Amino acid sequence: MTMLTILGAVLAGCGNPEVTRTQTLASAAPSPSHAAKARGTQTKPPTMAPGPAGLTPVFERRSGGSGDRNGRAGKADKVVALTFDADMTADQGPRAAAGEHFDNPGLITLLRRLKVPSTVFMTGRWAQEYPAQARSIGTDPLFEVANHSYSHYAFSSPCYGLPTVAKGDMRGEVERAFTAIRKTGARNVVPYFRFPGGCYDDVSLKALAATGVTAVQWDVVSGDAFATDADAVAEQVLAGVKPGSLVVMHCTRSAAPVTDEALRRVVPELRARGYRFVKVSELMRG
Repeated sequence: MTMLTILGAVLAGCGNPEVTRTQTLASAAPSPSHAAKARGTQTKPPTMAPGPAGLTPVFERRSGGSGDRNGRAGKADKVVALTFDADMTADQGPRAAAGEHFDNPGLITLLRRLKVPSTVFMTGRWAQEYPAQARSIGTDPLFEVANHSYSHYAFSSPCYGLPTVAKGDMRGEVERAFTAIRKTGARNVVPYFRFPGGCYDDVSLKALAATGVTAVQWDVVSGDAFATDADAVAEQVLAGVKPGSLVVMHCTRSAAPVTDEALRRVVPELRARGYRFVKVSELMRG
């Protein structure tokens, strides 16, 4: 019961806009040239330039106005990025062996049926537990796979009761997760990282600078963690989305059991409002 309480707090924290954050000002890397686009040349996923003092840059949304807090120029086009955290902590293997489902293949099937491009932030431990699913997601052009750490432990403290990663182990957490994800055969892996619980500070941003990742947060909280009312989740998303929004949701049956049901309403309603769904890489590229 104690573990379930902690996990519930952690997943709820993934959507908590009140988490204390270091605001990092950084400019985005240049987008590919029009000539390269015209030739159909495959381009690398965009990343952002390091922030002040070499801190890892942080991307939260693409503004529909003149620019966002990261200094990016914005557009008024109605795009939104749905992101899904595939959470599993390093010590939850016994629970998975006992039958708890940290995956949600039905959600992925629904996204495919609805043709919704999405970004899945995957922990290395999740990829190890569900390698076939990680490979399927990571080889489907509809999706891109990003890094959510290996263990889903916190990179700053306090963070919803999570164990804390030591400063000297932070870079290794990210690199180990990328290794585990790529070992499954996933190919559509992007250099983006989401902090467990959304918790970070200058120390963690500095520690991850050498990995070259761009940290990705959000501006819309779905509230799907341990929710039992799909309509309430849908209402929260629909009320929060603005042009350029980045929505955080979860791909974990045991912890977010109504996410797919909520999406059955969210997707058609946003499309009816004129929104187009994009991956984080496209949102960042602008």
